[in-house]
Amino acid sequence: PYGSRAVLKFSQYTGALAMAGRWMPGTLTNQITTKYLEPRLLIVTDPRTDSQALKEASYANIPVLALCDTDSPLENVDIAIPANNKGKES
Repeated sequence: PYGSRAVLKFSQYTGALAMAGRWMPGTLTNQITTKYLEPRLLIVTDPRTDSQALKEASYANIPVLALCDTDSPLENVDIAIPANNKGKES
């Protein structure tokens, strides 16, 4: 919930596509929808909150980079960056 500002800033400076807010199921797997995407890399701020995106990325063989806290699940995460992703000021 607190990572959306960081996501928007990152995409502004790098030119990447940001998906801050609610994840629409089927974005990476359902080719019929208008929201269908084929990214080369998925970066998530919290694997627990973004579990649907991680599951879809594993189906589509998309590498996942995640900012992980000590209690974050690491299933379907390819690269885990240790970080405090729970606090508002982190």
